[in-house]
Amino acid sequence: MTAASRALTRLATWPDLTEVRPSCGTGRALRSGGVEIAHFHSDRSVDLHLTGRAIRLFERDLRHSTAIRLRPGSPWVTVHLECETDIDLLMTLVSAALQAHQRCPVADVAVLPRCNEDREVALTRESPVGI
Repeated sequence: MTAASRALTRLATWPDLTEVRPSCGTGRALRSGGVEIAHFHSDRSVDLHLTGRAIRLFERDLRHSTAIRLRPGSPWVTVHLECETDIDLLMTLVSAALQAHQRCPVADVAVLPRCNEDREVALTRESPVGI
């Protein structure tokens, strides 16, 4: 069983999450209410809709994690899953994402930002986020 499938199996038991088809069309997704929270794109890659505000709040810590990739202007982060520690990190970030979306719900779910799948630019630890 891959790290992503283990993570998806654990998250699928959370009462606030429902498995759905991802809007990007790749892989599997988890939704809370009308908002897609996580896209499982591969056996090792998950895009997490953390929100721009939460990314700014946790930016320093996110930049220091080798498992996290940030994209300029994106409210999504990409989490690379290789070990149990990465899965634990994802669980913590999913919890933060759920809280962020509950605090500031999206008014129009039809205009949700797309995930990071197929985006080319990744931020390094030294790059400004600009979100």
